[in-house]
Amino acid sequence: MVSTEGLVPITRSFLASYYDNYPFSPLSSDVSRLTDQIFAMATTDLLKDSPPTQGESLLVQEAERQPPHKVDENMWKNREQIEEILFMLEPTHWPRAFQQQSTVEDAELVSLLGRLQENFKSTLSTLESFQAKNSEFVFNTVMTYMPQDFRGTIIRQQRDRSERNKQAAIDALISSGGSIRDKYALLWEQQMERRRQLAELGSATGVYKTLMKYLVGVPEVLMDFIRQINDDQGPMEEQRQRYGPPLYSLTKMAHSIRLLLSLLWGRLETSKLQKNQVVILEEAADVYTSEFQRFIKFIGEVFTNSPFFITAEDAGTLSIRKDDDYKEISVPAGSAHEVSLTVESVNSYIAWDFSLVQGKLNVQDIGFSVECTNLSGEKTLILPYQRYEANQGNFCTCVPGNYKLIWDNSYSSFFKKVLRYKVDCIPPVVDSVSID
Repeated sequence: MVSTEGLVPITRSFLASYYDNYPFSPLSSDVSRLTDQIFAMATTDLLKDSPPTQGESLLVQEAERQPPHKVDENMWKNREQIEEILFMLEPTHWPRAFQQQSTVEDAELVSLLGRLQENFKSTLSTLESFQAKNSEFVFNTVMTYMPQDFRGTIIRQQRDRSERNKQAAIDALISSGGSIRDKYALLWEQQMERRRQLAELGSATGVYKTLMKYLVGVPEVLMDFIRQINDDQGPMEEQRQRYGPPLYSLTKMAHSIRLLLSLLWGRLETSKLQKNQVVILEEAADVYTSEFQRFIKFIGEVFTNSPFFITAEDAGTLSIRKDDDYKEISVPAGSAHEVSLTVESVNSYIAWDFSLVQGKLNVQDIGFSVECTNLSGEKTLILPYQRYEANQGNFCTCVPGNYKLIWDNSYSSFFKKVLRYKVDCIPPVVDSVSID
C-alpha cells in the first residue's frame, strides 16, 4: 500500500497549471470545413428530391445536435459512429452496384472503400486500446493506495466479476439481434453505472465505501479523490474545457460522415454516385481518422502522466474534512451506552471505530464488548469485555440476529466518558457493484 501522507487530491487549479505543459496543436481547419460540406451535401443535395426516412431524420438530428460535455461520453459516441461506418463499409452491406463491380469505376470505388475501411478499423482499434488502458490505469493506481489485504481482494474480485457480467450482457444483446445503437446505449449505461459506483466508494453511500470506511485503513485522501473526480465542476472540468472542444469537433465530424454515407447508400439503387461525392467522402474519412488518432495519442500521454495526488503545498491549501459519520456521546459514571444492529444476512460485516475524548486527567478508558442474540433468542458473546482508550475492528457474521455493541462505564464512580464512535452493518458485497 503506497502512503498518501501529506498528499491531497488534485485540484482544478493544479490541473490548469499541469495542462499548460501539454498544449494540443489545433485540429486541421479541414475538420470544420469538411464537416460543414458533408453535412450540407447530405441535407441539401441528397434530401432535395428524396425526403428522409424516419431513421434518416434521426441521423440528421444527431448530426445537428451539440456533442455532450463529457470527454468519455464523446469517446463512446465516436466509437459508436465508427462501428456504424464500418458496418456500411462491409462488402455485404454495399449497394448492389458496387458488389457486382460492373464497370472500371465501380472497381476503383471498391478499392477506395477497402482503404477507408482499413483506416476506420485502425482508428477503432486505437480508441478501444486507449479506453481499456485508461480504465486499467485508473483502477490500478487507485488500488496501489488500498490496504493490501482482503479488502483489496474483494474489490478486484468484484470488479472482475462485474466486468464479466457486463460483457455477457453485451454479448447477449448482440446475439439476440440488437443493433449497434442498442449496443452503445447499453455500453454507456454500464459506464454510468461504473461512475455511480465510483462516486459511492468516495461518498459513504455504497457498499464498497462502507466496507472500506468502517474496516479502517483506506486513506481519506483516496476517498476524497474518488468522490469528487467526476464532479461537474471538479478537477476534470479543466480537462473538459481544455481538451473538450477539439474532441467535440471530431464527434460532429463522425456524425456527419455516417449521415452522408447512410444517405448515399440508401439512394444508390436509384441514382449513380457522383465524383464530387466520392472525393469529399474520401477526404473527410482521411482527415477524420488521422486527426482522431492524433488526438487519442496525445490525450493518452496526458492522462498517463497526470498525477492523482499532490502535496498540500502544491495544492495551496490542506483542508481537513470533517467526518460526519462519527457520533459523540457522554457516557455517565455508572452507566453504559449500547448500539444495536439488526443483521438479516450472513457474511455481513459488523465494524466499529471509537476513541475517548480525553479530559484533563488523560487516564480514561471504557469497557467494550459485542454480543449477538440470534433469531431463536440464544445469546452469544462475540467480543469479550475489555477496557480500551480506543479501538477499531470488525468481524463477519455467521447468523442473522441482533448484534449489540456495548460501551460500559459502570465501573467508574465519578467520571463520565466522552465517546466518539462510528459503527455499521455492512451487507454482503453484491455482484453488480464495480468501480472503474
